[in-house]
Amino acid sequence: MATADVPVMQVLTGRAVAPTATQLRPRVSGELTAILYTPGTRVEAGTPLFSIDPLTYRTALAAAEASMARAAADLQAAEVNFNRISALRGSATSQAALDEAETQLLKAKATAAEAGAQAELARAQLDWTTVRAPVAGIVGVPLVSLGDLLTQGQAQALAEIVQIDPIHIDLSEPYPARLRIEGRVARGEVTLLDPELTLVLEGGHRVESGARLISSGATVSATTGTRILRFEAANPGGLIAPGMFLQAELTLGVQRAILVPQRATMRERDGRLSAWVAVGGKAEKRFLSEAGTSDSSWVVLGGLSDGDQLLMDGTSTIREGQEVNPVPVLIDAAGVVRDASVAEAAPAVSGAVN
Repeated sequence: MATADVPVMQVLTGRAVAPTATQLRPRVSGELTAILYTPGTRVEAGTPLFSIDPLTYRTALAAAEASMARAAADLQAAEVNFNRISALRGSATSQAALDEAETQLLKAKATAAEAGAQAELARAQLDWTTVRAPVAGIVGVPLVSLGDLLTQGQAQALAEIVQIDPIHIDLSEPYPARLRIEGRVARGEVTLLDPELTLVLEGGHRVESGARLISSGATVSATTGTRILRFEAANPGGLIAPGMFLQAELTLGVQRAILVPQRATMRERDGRLSAWVAVGGKAEKRFLSEAGTSDSSWVVLGGLSDGDQLLMDGTSTIREGQEVNPVPVLIDAAGVVRDASVAEAAPAVSGAVN
């Protein structure tokens, strides 16, 4: 047996959640003249999706631009008049005439500003006749048909865009388990690291997500005793769909422990975990203190020491103090026990003896 750094891991259940699910609604009224996308495809932000009859808004923009040009001409005339009267001040003009010219100039500036604002709004409304995607994502089937009369801000959406890359993963973490880990951290038994998340999909498919924690629930459920951890994960191929349930292996840190193959242990009637070791050529039973599992091994914190020889086979009928003649073995990655003197084994889970 040998002490090693063993990951501190939680197996949690959760659900994939779309970061955004945007419902499209028209910002202007008019007849729907075109649907410009294929349902179910990915679109980028700014992609045209629907077209509304632009005639009314094109006409409104032309009128607004004409008003803006007229206001600009009036402003120019007011400026010329004001400058002329200012130049004659104190000679052939009165203060009242100067005040009147200044008033007309201010009114002309206000009118020009108003005309400019109206033209800007008309230009924007004309642009809004093309409904574009506000975010990147998968766009659903249209909920309207060609020829429908749309109204500004109507209750019925035109379509929905769901963002799937990146995607959010909401996991339910039992809060008592978190408190136990925090207690072990305080005692120096566990070293916390940046959380690492591995997703396990249906069928056992594993996804190394590279997810990052973006939110820890501030409250604990009164019924389940859990809190929600939200992670953000890359999902370039769209393998993870919003709404699907999944499992996740959350690695929080490392601990110093000994990995003991589960096949070499047994449960006593009182629930304690035990194993046999070879000490001085005799069998000795040890009671182990475990803290979960790692692959096919127990994570053992007490009951074994570095260098102990763990007995793997032939322990069902063994007795305390019985003489044994152990043979060194290795355990390969498949969990097969092989004679260490003849086998070319893969990196072993732990050194052991038969």
